[in-house]
Amino acid sequence: MKTLAARLRLLPARVNLPQKKAAPLYASPEWRSLIASIIAERGRRCEDPAHDPGRPRAGVRLFGDHIKELADGGALLDRRNIMLLCGACHSRKTAAARARRQGDGGFPSPSPTHE
Repeated sequence: MKTLAARLRLLPARVNLPQKKAAPLYASPEWRSLIASIIAERGRRCEDPAHDPGRPRAGVRLFGDHIKELADGGALLDRRNIMLLCGACHSRKTAAARARRQGDGGFPSPSPTHE
């Protein structure tokens, strides 16, 4: 008879990534003005090509997202580096970028053991 402990060992370990805090830039007048002008130019809709077709693109809260993340060397206030994303697309894209930077799909690499 299998014990609970034996079955629990088969479950993958979960790692909680630290909560991301928005940089002060995103509250600045320069950023807000840039996003307002991009929305006026492109329209108030999610621009993600991978957007879930079952979810609305328009009439939702939008985030100005850096196509090439700042942490990866993306341009700070370059409108060509900004894509308007709905909350779901922004969360998915940001989580994927953070996972790539962490390596192994977001799980930190195991530290070497010292014997």
